[in-house]
Amino acid sequence: MKDIFNIMKREVRNISGDSSLFLILLIAPVLYAFMYGSIYLNKGEEKVKLALIDDDGSAVSRLLTDQLNATPMIEIVPASNISDAQEKMYQDEVEGYFYIQKDLEKYILSQKQPNVNLVLNASRFLPSSDLLSTVTKVCLTVGAGVRKTYFNKQGMGEEESMKMTNPINMDYRPLYNSGMTYGSFLLPGLLAIILQQTLLIGVAAGFTSEREEKKIPEVYKISGFSISKLIFGKGILYLCIFMIFGTFFTIVNFSLFGVSVRGSFIDLAFITALFISSVIVLGMLIGSFFRSKLFAFQVLVFSSYPIFLITGYSMPYQSLPSAIQVMSDLIPTSPFLKIYISIVQAGGSIADNIDSVIHLLILLLVLLILLILRIQYILKRDQE
Repeated sequence: MKDIFNIMKREVRNISGDSSLFLILLIAPVLYAFMYGSIYLNKGEEKVKLALIDDDGSAVSRLLTDQLNATPMIEIVPASNISDAQEKMYQDEVEGYFYIQKDLEKYILSQKQPNVNLVLNASRFLPSSDLLSTVTKVCLTVGAGVRKTYFNKQGMGEEESMKMTNPINMDYRPLYNSGMTYGSFLLPGLLAIILQQTLLIGVAAGFTSEREEKKIPEVYKISGFSISKLIFGKGILYLCIFMIFGTFFTIVNFSLFGVSVRGSFIDLAFITALFISSVIVLGMLIGSFFRSKLFAFQVLVFSSYPIFLITGYSMPYQSLPSAIQVMSDLIPTSPFLKIYISIVQAGGSIADNIDSVIHLLILLLVLLILLILRIQYILKRDQE
């Protein structure tokens, strides 16, 4: 125990004496969490501009325009004709345009199918998706309301006219992210990735620094010539620090950004500790292959986005190419995010995600074995 404590003290001195490690391990996690998290503080977008051309000029078309403009999502920008609307879209003044054709009201009241045209700038995913969803709902609502009024005037009762207007009633209930906002979806995973990347970069760079200065044998001697004590002594400090960060994110950042933890905090703490342990071992393993701390920083800084993309968080795992799925299964981030999101957003438990927990445990064990073999190789080379 004394050997482990001595290695911990040595690690504290290394971090406090190295400004780059101090910054990435102690300052960056909190700074990035608030900086990147604040981007999605409002969760979703509002008042997306949509040009509108009304060639009908009827009471129904005016009602449709008013209903669209009344939604929190859309801000109507009048356009004189299609060419004017297209020019506004090309000049980035609007995200698309909505064209109400002539005789809209006439067709609806005569039980014919009228046409309206929605043209969107789909190069921007969120605005186009939100506009399509909102315009569809408004058109269905207004169309149903007009037809119900028509049936009522034909002498039908409320129940009968409602059945004629809406023969199938869909009860739509989005779970976990009831507002259907991108921020609520992204924030939990984003904070987890920040936790992982700052830890991975810091641990790898710290281990590379030890190897660069040929100090691995020195640490090995302090550990009482035990590789397991060496790994545990160096890793326990990072585990304690990043468990504090993980708890801070869960309590402070989640509260600030309006993210609810639906599952057990005990389950969340357990899986976070398991994940952090895996990342620490992975960081030491990766760091053992670099000979320059600067080069380790340069390589690992650019790994953040690729790791995020292959985890199956931004793109469903089953839709990833087979080769990418294999790569995804080889990093601890993928099973962790499955469990983490299940606990945070869906109220799941460890028992509900036992396959992913076993996956993470296997990765931890394999990485630990590889790290031990790698350190043995380094020690052998340094002694020659």
